[in-house]
Amino acid sequence: MIKILIVEDEKPIADLLDMSLTAAGYSCDCLSSGTAAADAVGERRYDLILLDVMLPGIDGFELMEYIAPLEIPVIFITARDAVKDKIKGLKLGADDYIVKPFEIAELLARVATVLRRYHKTESRIVVGDVTVDTQSRVVTRDGKPVPLTAKEYALLLLFLQNKNIALFRETIYERVWESDYMGDSRTVDLHVQRLRKKLGWQERITAVYKVGYRLEVKE
Repeated sequence: MIKILIVEDEKPIADLLDMSLTAAGYSCDCLSSGTAAADAVGERRYDLILLDVMLPGIDGFELMEYIAPLEIPVIFITARDAVKDKIKGLKLGADDYIVKPFEIAELLARVATVLRRYHKTESRIVVGDVTVDTQSRVVTRDGKPVPLTAKEYALLLLFLQNKNIALFRETIYERVWESDYMGDSRTVDLHVQRLRKKLGWQERITAVYKVGYRLEVKE
C-alpha cells in the first residue's frame, strides 16, 4: 500500500487530508511539526510527503532541504501563494505546489500524477469482483475481461482514485475529457450508465443530488 506522510499543523486540514487520502486507498501518517517530520523520514519509508510551509520548529522549506537527498516525492500544500514562494519550493526539489484552499478532487489528481511519475502507483486494484491492472489496462469481472472504451477506462480510474468522494459532473468531465465543462451533463451521465452496467456497479456508483456521482467502497 502507498504510504503518505502529511505534515500539517492545522488539525482540521490534516484531518481532511487524512480522511480523503485514506478513503482513496492510501495509508497515511500525520505530523504537526517539521522537527517530528524530519525524525519520521529518517526512520520510516514514505512514498510521498504532503508538506506545509509554515510549521513549528523546522519550516517546510528547511525540511525540504533535508528531504531532497532522500528522493522522496514532495507536494507543498500551503497558504503562501506568492510566486517567489512557489518558485522557491519547486527549486528546492518539490514535485508540485498547491495553494490553500484547494479542492480535494484536484489534490487527489495531483497526488496520483506525482506517484505515477515515480512509478509508485498500485498496479492492481481490486473492488469486489472487479480487478483493474493499471499496467496492462486490463479490467476483469469475476475473472472475465470487461471491454472498456478509453473514456470509460479513464472514468473508472477517476472513481477509483476518489473512492467514497462525491465528484461534481464538471469535475468528472474536465478530468476525463480534458476540456472545459459546457454545462451539458448527458455525456457524463451516459458514460457512467455504461460503466455501471459493464461492471455491475449499479448500486456502487451512486448519484449525488445536484452534485454528480460517488463510488462507494467499504474498506
